[in-house]
Amino acid sequence: MELYIVRHGETLWNREKRLQGREDIELSENGRKVARLTGEALMDTRIDKIFSSPLKRAYETACLIRNGRDIDIETDDRLRELSFGHFEGQNFSELIKDETLTFRYFFKQPELYVPADDAETLPHLIARAGDFMQDKIEPLANSCERVMIVAHGALNKGIMSYIKKHEIKDFWSGGLQQNCNVMIVDYTDGEYRIVDETKLFYTLQE
Repeated sequence: MELYIVRHGETLWNREKRLQGREDIELSENGRKVARLTGEALMDTRIDKIFSSPLKRAYETACLIRNGRDIDIETDDRLRELSFGHFEGQNFSELIKDETLTFRYFFKQPELYVPADDAETLPHLIARAGDFMQDKIEPLANSCERVMIVAHGALNKGIMSYIKKHEIKDFWSGGLQQNCNVMIVDYTDGEYRIVDETKLFYTLQE
């Protein structure tokens, strides 16, 4: 079985470098355009089922990629983005510069990142991503040819951490997934194999 792990389309907060987390931010018009282009490019690709985060930016991306086809989209709370607590809405470029915050380690030394009291830890994120994979994805191995997961930047890295059995220090291995990029993973006989971590199915016209 092949897995297509997709990050949602661009939002205005992405463009403004603001932490989104659990905030339910909608796609920008550019985000919708790229999701539509991805859907058009995949029209002839069989997708048996789509799982999506229930947050608007992910679910709308999933609907636009489905592009009118008869494909079931199932939302799952375990696919929600990492919670950043009261830092949500703030500019992460500014947070990284603040020497009083462990957020400065978030991307470069994630093993040193300690979230705010009202936020979520990276080990918890990986655990719920792994729980989702074991509960929803792995049982489909013998009945589906291709399954898509549409979620978020950190959440998708949580899935990859589960797949690769990474330590927290390697959480961002390969870098942050770009909007509407697809990580392709094969799951056969109980084993995962990375096919492509940076696949684009769309081309922007100049």
